[in-house]
Amino acid sequence: MSFQFIQKLPTPDEIRQKYPLPQALVEIKRTRDEEIRKVITGESNKFLVIIGPCSADNEASVCDYVNRLAKLNEKVRDKLILIPRIYTNKPRTTGEGYKGIVHQPDPEKKPDFLAGLIAMRKMHIRAIEESGLTAADEMLYPENWRYLSDILSYVAIGARSVEDQQHRLTVSGFDVPAGMKNPTSGDLSVMLNSVYAAQHPHSFIYRGWEVTTTGNELTHTILRGAVNKHGNNIPNYHYEDLNLLLEMYGKMELKHPACIIDANHSNSGKQFQQQIRISKEVMHSRKLNSDIHRLVKGVMIESYIEEGCQKVGGGVYGKSITDPCLGWEASQQLIYELAEYE
Repeated sequence: MSFQFIQKLPTPDEIRQKYPLPQALVEIKRTRDEEIRKVITGESNKFLVIIGPCSADNEASVCDYVNRLAKLNEKVRDKLILIPRIYTNKPRTTGEGYKGIVHQPDPEKKPDFLAGLIAMRKMHIRAIEESGLTAADEMLYPENWRYLSDILSYVAIGARSVEDQQHRLTVSGFDVPAGMKNPTSGDLSVMLNSVYAAQHPHSFIYRGWEVTTTGNELTHTILRGAVNKHGNNIPNYHYEDLNLLLEMYGKMELKHPACIIDANHSNSGKQFQQQIRISKEVMHSRKLNSDIHRLVKGVMIESYIEEGCQKVGGGVYGKSITDPCLGWEASQQLIYELAEYE
């Protein structure tokens, strides 16, 4: 066989027993989950801002960032709910490059998955302890979900995962909101079919068990732009795109129609400064159309302490080692401006 079996990793239950979520944090998560749930269901008019580093590569700088975000959250909490991005798995288009803290708890060293699973959990717990904010992460590997299922308040399913059956089935067992991104092709029907699948109950094999799920009514869409056959970026955050999504939602029997706009990736052409303009345009579209206002529940922004990005080992504290991000000052200003929109 071409597989080399390195070591058998602890089960999620074993990791959770060794690194438990303290009871005080369980209560914080319960409160946050309910606040976020009400936004998705339409019971709350607050707006979600899912914001943070492209990849959570360093516990100290990530927690520093989240603590800054917590202070800002107190100032805008009447209008916004800030959800820090603590993304511990990083999908790579070609398979090359840093794949996240689960793979490499130290980006400059070789992969160590046992240390990575522990580092992932410890970072998420520390962030809640220090800030009171529960986070979002991307579910790149469905079998890893239970390592964090008691911690996360939001989960994103990426453009390359959204068509995968195991991702859809696993989301159907979540009790927190999960955003399904449109695939890189831009086909909105694929995204909506994924939402439909995840909102319904299923029976399947998961981590060696036969399981059943009840369906996740909080599953919704994320528009992140697309790429055409020539490799050109095609944005899908404009007013016309949102109207089209509204029409498509109307033709399907889906609970709680909702959409988050990813302001980076193919929507910005990875021009990270454009996230400011894109977020404001989204808010303007909501202001113009009450149906779009009800549909669009939030934005997703890549942001860190220092703007831009650096190579692994670059040594700049709080600067992304994957995609470039907005810096803290610009991010803070943008959040204040988003809070001023009705």
